[in-house]
Amino acid sequence: MPPTITQVNEAAREMVGDLEQRVGGKRRLRIVIGVVGLVVILLLLRSFVAHHKTQPAPPPRNVEVAKVTTADVPLYLDEIGTTAPFETVDIKAQVNGQIISREFKDGADVKKGDLLFRIDPRPYEAALASAQADRALAEANLKREAELVAKNVTARQEWDTAQANAMKAQAAVAAAQVNLDFCYIKSPIDGRVGLRNVDVGNLVGPGSPALVTVQGFDPIYTDFTVAEPDLAIVRQYLGNPKMKVVTDAENDNIPPREGDLYFIDNAVQPGVGTVKARGITANPDHALWPAQFVRVRLILDVLSNAKLVPSSAVQIGQRGPYVFVVKPDSTLELRQVKPGQQQGDLTVIKDGIQPDEMVVTSGQLQLAPGARVNAKPMEQSATSPSPSPAKIDNH
Repeated sequence: MPPTITQVNEAAREMVGDLEQRVGGKRRLRIVIGVVGLVVILLLLRSFVAHHKTQPAPPPRNVEVAKVTTADVPLYLDEIGTTAPFETVDIKAQVNGQIISREFKDGADVKKGDLLFRIDPRPYEAALASAQADRALAEANLKREAELVAKNVTARQEWDTAQANAMKAQAAVAAAQVNLDFCYIKSPIDGRVGLRNVDVGNLVGPGSPALVTVQGFDPIYTDFTVAEPDLAIVRQYLGNPKMKVVTDAENDNIPPREGDLYFIDNAVQPGVGTVKARGITANPDHALWPAQFVRVRLILDVLSNAKLVPSSAVQIGQRGPYVFVVKPDSTLELRQVKPGQQQGDLTVIKDGIQPDEMVVTSGQLQLAPGARVNAKPMEQSATSPSPSPAKIDNH
């Protein structure tokens, strides 16, 4: 059974009385308790003062910094595309006959007018000679009829018939000459021939498959697509003289090639959500080949005096992108910024910083606003825009 309140009070009085007897009375007990309390207060006060004593300032941290620069940079979309020949011609026979010679090597570059194949011309030479003989006879008849008409001793109908026969004979000669010319098959364009489909000795004609294919490499097309969400901004800049198509082949040492936007389709492809587009680019050295996969950069416009910082300077926090700005007194200020597109190792900053300010480029996780730093300039090569076109990286 638990003790009652009365029993607890009586036990407490007995303990106090016993304590008074040990220390020599109530007065002496109060003095002892007061001294103990004072000592405890002094110890607590000392601990509090020691805890709040001013800590020495940490030494400045060493950081790399870069200056905010300005430059004219492109506003662009990165895509994947393929190249296509500017012209493709299937070379076919236009007359019947036997191929008697091939005048090119497979895969060779040819010029417009270069001879590719020869078909046996002898039947067509004979046909031309026959037509020329008929023309001579018709012209002689026409001359005689003209003399008779002048003497008024022939019917007008005879003159008309002779005149028509002379014209028919002339047309037959022209047709025979065309057929003879078709025996000499020539390239209609500048380009590169592919692998031949027939050899010498084969009989060919207008119904035969293509003898060979010639493709034009200079200029060359770049085919790519624009995503439907980007269509609005592309349409905004259509007709802009600064709009360009930059084509870059992978795994080569050739700089990207700049061309013009040649075509953009008039509808979105159903089920795909993209719009077909085509650029045209000079290719005099044939560095780009048809059907080659390429990286494509559609430059919509050029941003004048854009503010640029190294991409490593831009960090992401709970409130969004930010940079650390080094103030003139070597302390840090955290600035929220609005970044734009990357330009190689640099990033465009639309808002939040000013030209010539210094930003921290490394070690931001160990920094805090107001901290003092020792600023060391970043290597210049990483903060300077490239003077020549860089390889496109749109992974």
